[in-house]
Parts: sequence; C-alpha cells; structure tokens
Amino acid sequence: MMKNMFALSSACLLAFTSVAMCNQQVDSQQPVHAEKKVADQAAAIASAEKKADKAQEVDIAKVSEAFGHLLSKNIQTTGVNFDIASVIKGLQDAASGKDSPMTEIECIQAITSAQENLFKEKSEQNLKKAQEFLTTNAKEKNVISLESGKVQYKVEKEGAGAVVESHFSPLIHYTGKFLDGTVFGSSKEDEMLSLDEIIPGLKAGLVGMKEGEKRTIYIHPEMGYGTHGYLPPNSLLTFEIEVIKANSPKPEQNESATALEPQTTSQEIGEAKASTR
Repeated sequence: MMKNMFALSSACLLAFTSVAMCNQQVDSQQPVHAEKKVADQAAAIASAEKKADKAQEVDIAKVSEAFGHLLSKNIQTTGVNFDIASVIKGLQDAASGKDSPMTEIECIQAITSAQENLFKEKSEQNLKKAQEFLTTNAKEKNVISLESGKVQYKVEKEGAGAVVESHFSPLIHYTGKFLDGTVFGSSKEDEMLSLDEIIPGLKAGLVGMKEGEKRTIYIHPEMGYGTHGYLPPNSLLTFEIEVIKANSPKPEQNESATALEPQTTSQEIGEAKASTR
C-alpha cells in the first residue's frame, strides 16, 4: 500500500514538473513572438511611408509643361493675339533677372488698348455681317420682317392655342445661336420669359405666337444686345422658339413670405443666365 502511494506521488511529481517546464518554455517564447510582431509592423509602416513619399515626388518637367498650358489658356482669354515666342523670351529673361522692355503699368495699358481696338474691329465686322444676312434673308420665302427688317421670323410649325400678347410671360423652349450656327444658350426644360424684361427683338418675334407654334427668329444687333452684355459685340442672334403656354405668370406669393424674404427679380435671373453662357 505504502509502495503504491509512493509510486503515485512520484508520478504526480513528475507530471507537475513536466507541466511547469512546458509553461516556462512557452513563457520564454512569448516575448520573442511579440518583438517579431512589433518589428514586422514597424517595417510595414516604413514601407508605406516610403511609397507615400515616392508618390508625392513631383515631376517638375511635366508640371512645368502643364503650367505652360495654363498660361496659354489665360493668354487666350485676353483676346489679344500675343507673339508666343516673345512671351517665352520674356519668361526666360525675367527668370534670369533681365529688365522688362516695359513697366507693368505700360504693359497693362498697352494690352487694354489692344483689346479696345480688337473689340471695335469685331463690332464693325459683326454689324456688317448681320446687315448683309438680314438683307438677303428678307427675300427668302415665308420670312416675315418686323421693325424695319431688323427682326425677322419664319414659322416652322403652326400653332393652334392661345396667342402670346405683349405683356405676357410665355412658357417656351428655345435654342439661341450665332450667325455661324454656334449655340450660345438653350433651355433644358420649360422656361418662363417675362416679355417686359427681354431684349426688344425677341419680344417682337414672340408676340403673336400661338401655343404649339415654332418659329425661327432673326434679330439685328440693335434689337439685341448690341455691344453690351457677355456675347460677342454686334452679334446677330437666331432663336428657335416653341411656345408651350402663351401666358404663365409667376404664382402669387404669400404676403407674409414676401415681407420676410428677399426676392430675386426676373432681371437678376436673366443676368445670371447671361453670365453663364
């Protein structure tokens, strides 16, 4: 009996000793695994940072060429036909510290003068083209002349509804074009126009149209924007118009809302539309 108990005690002691040794080995390995994990994370972060730095590197030659394109676009917006070779020379001379052939004020004044001359020249050319076109167009079949021939229209499709009167606000579809056919504006959906707030030529061409009618209206610069506004000076304007509803006045607004809220006038809306074209 005592012998068996001794054997059992020895076996238990041996088992406990083995478990303790295993635990000691596991505990001794854990710091190694933790240190390796931290090292791997640090390496991954360093690799990511290196890639980010490489991605942020700037190709100066490529950017410089692109910047040249930006300069060219800005030059074109002035309307002046600059000598690009001389512009490049000016850039190179300025970069090397050489003096400009003109002061900044002299340069700005010269550019302004050139723009004014170009504007005057363009105005005269466009006016001549408009007059020649309307003279010829008046002789075309089914073309109706108004305002001494400065407003002309041709009915493209007959209408059968209510008639647009001089102080109405018709609902329309339109496409506006220059003499060369370039579109400068169009409605993407039904659009209401107040005839008291639009150019005289367009009003003259709209009055008398019936609901469902389509017209092409030709407008002399004097009955259009002339040399004012955002369009090229003295442009002859062509409008393709369809009347959806002869009169579509603005809905009456609640008096309290009118008193409390600032209102936007139709004229301001028209100016905003013109500025986006």
